Amino acid sequence: MLRDPSLIPLSRQHQHALALCVRIQRALGAGSVDLGLWQSEVRQHFSDEVQFHFAAEEQVLFPVARRFPDLARLVDELAADHKRLRLCFAHAEERAMDREELESFATSFSTHIRKEERQLFEALQQRLQPEELRSLGTELARALEDAAQACRLRPSASS
Repeated sequence: MLRDPSLIPLSRQHQHALALCVRIQRALGAGSVDLGLWQSEVRQHFSDEVQFHFAAEEQVLFPVARRFPDLARLVDELAADHKRLRLCFAHAEERAMDREELESFATSFSTHIRKEERQLFEALQQRLQPEELRSLGTELARALEDAAQACRLRPSASS
């Protein structure tokens, strides 16, 4: 099924995250890995995009999905994934990841993304009317921009 335009911004961010996961998995498969560099990249990806992405899903997308009783369990799983993934991102921030955790992170993050794309997004596209999808897209765009703006306005540690 083609992705509805309302969900394309989230899907694009999913593509960025999947690319990171694939690169991590390939590097791990190739042998020697500089954990410090990968943790920096994971941390940067969270800072630049994922934190806003998670917030938009949790504030806008998940509440819409919860309107459908058959999607509640899936939303609970995805929210729990966000919690676990935030811990992984925090470990990367602390430079506390070992090779196994980096590998587990890449696998977990890619599995989570595929679950959202293949299950949640598909289900919402089937259940929501076109005008509801347009409204959802507007709310998601606003949530992504609001989150990014709030981060830009946050004073830095050096201020």
